[in-house]
Amino acid sequence: MNNNQPMDWEKLVATPDQALEKIHPGMCIFIGTGAAEPRTLVKHLMESNADNLQDLELFQLLSFGDVISIKELKNLKYRLKTFFSGWGAKEAIFEGRVDLIPSRFSRLSQLIASRQIPFDVAFIQITPPNKLGYCSLGVSVDVAKLVMDQVPFVVGEINPDIPQTLGNSFVSIKEFDMLVKSTEKPIYFPRWSIDPVFDKVAANVASAIEDGSCISFSLGPLYEPLAKHLMQKKDLGVHSPIFSDALMDLINSGAVTNRYKQHFPGKTLTSYALGTQELLNWLDLNPLVEFQGLDKVFNPMRIGKNPKFVAIVNIRKIDLTGSISLHVGKGNVTTDSAEVIDFVNGAEISYGGYSIFALPSRNLKGEANIKMSLDDIPNQMNIRESIDLVVTEYGVANLNGRTMRERALALIEIAHPEDRAKLIEEAKLQSIIYKDQIFIEQNAHLYPAEVQCKHTFKNNTSVRFRAIRPSDEEEMRRLFYRFSDESVYYRYFTPLKTMPHSKMQEYVNVDYGKVMSIVGLVGDRGEGHIIAEARYVKDPKRPYGDVAFVVDEGYQGLGIATFLFKQLIRLGKERGLQGFTADVLPANKEMMRVFEKGGAEVKATLEYGVYHLTIPFK
Repeated sequence: MNNNQPMDWEKLVATPDQALEKIHPGMCIFIGTGAAEPRTLVKHLMESNADNLQDLELFQLLSFGDVISIKELKNLKYRLKTFFSGWGAKEAIFEGRVDLIPSRFSRLSQLIASRQIPFDVAFIQITPPNKLGYCSLGVSVDVAKLVMDQVPFVVGEINPDIPQTLGNSFVSIKEFDMLVKSTEKPIYFPRWSIDPVFDKVAANVASAIEDGSCISFSLGPLYEPLAKHLMQKKDLGVHSPIFSDALMDLINSGAVTNRYKQHFPGKTLTSYALGTQELLNWLDLNPLVEFQGLDKVFNPMRIGKNPKFVAIVNIRKIDLTGSISLHVGKGNVTTDSAEVIDFVNGAEISYGGYSIFALPSRNLKGEANIKMSLDDIPNQMNIRESIDLVVTEYGVANLNGRTMRERALALIEIAHPEDRAKLIEEAKLQSIIYKDQIFIEQNAHLYPAEVQCKHTFKNNTSVRFRAIRPSDEEEMRRLFYRFSDESVYYRYFTPLKTMPHSKMQEYVNVDYGKVMSIVGLVGDRGEGHIIAEARYVKDPKRPYGDVAFVVDEGYQGLGIATFLFKQLIRLGKERGLQGFTADVLPANKEMMRVFEKGGAEVKATLEYGVYHLTIPFK
């Protein structure tokens, strides 16, 4: 037969039982993963009482399938070994019926290529061969090709219901020793319903992702709403271990172009697809999606080639020092420590990259997810040095480059409002925060998250704005010391030389029922610095507020103060104020111009060398 012509593959077709007759006791069998699990072969293996099917080692990289019976493992006929502790295998690992092989996914290709694991047989699900005699591995392209090159006996389970995916996914029908026709549908993963709390978490995650970023994605309650919130972004790239229905929606929205990717530019890169039948149909010969092996997808160096790579990790809990706990059991579909490390390391290597760790502030039982200590909570990871942003439904905490005290305050600010007072007291007892740390309890419910916005000024200077927080103490202190003596005098009407903790913490711990304070930040998310602050303080005797501004001298003249003034007018009106008052020194002509540009009438009287301004709202 001409080697360039496809073989008559029907000659290789056998029944599942005929394939299992080739198995001998003690053999190591590699089994495809997730939706690529060869369910017909595995089902017959589980149900067979044949004498030769004894003391077998079953290897699955990710144990998502529903055919390998954990109950069957009790009779010691089979021993399941996996590199992933999530999904259904978690409980069996705890009970000692499944062996977990700890390994970073980026090293699995090397581990298998070294033949340290002596595979004897491979059960691989494939599509029917095309006219050239090539089959696609479908929705699981991990290390299957490496294994097939090593084992003496390869069985392909032909399933017409899995898609032909593009990338490094095609294998010749000649590489199989025996073929079995599938009688089972692929395993489908239903879409998550959108939980209102996770929807808010996802919205905050999306707010921390810039246009042109390259993101990782996955499957679960965070990622389902996240796709919806990312649809307004531009030129996103995707380099992700898992492809899901939500990611399909995001690509269809046009937000993903992969324009700025350096690793497989123009393509969404993945190793696995888990989802509905609609997703699998959409992936069939889809040129937008590139399936590659673990050596391409999980390698931190390759991930890091993509500029502005953002690793998005759904976690279970976090403590005030930054230690995290991942999900366990069926709550953990894909996020495992092996995956997290590779993608977080990739984000660290990436130019402009960072990691986002997201979780709701409380679990379904109403228990706090942000805690003083994780104690004996399982599935912990201590990678606090690599945590950039932590996100809950109450906001975004920047931990990058911050002290333990600053981290604790930032995390308390995004904890559930009812949990914050307890966390403050616990942190004081552990000397993580200052003993005299101010905490205004009612602020837990009053923080004006709606103030958050972004604006681009002259010279293409982009500034993010939000309400001030207690954790801004150090940044506001640094801003104070960047001012000249003249600027300090203009703002405080006294030649202040120092701004110690006692004064500055009073300044940043505002009562939002009486004070509105907005800060402006520049720089990349996670590395931003405060360059401006504006506030008004309500007059207790009348519906007016006293207003004041500070703008870093390096950013003056761009229109930032005018923008802040207009924002304060809007917020003051919304909160029932009828106008502002202000005191300005005659020499401070720049500030006078800011008030004049604000669009409101300014009435000025000069008394004792100070202009007293009254600015009634229209």
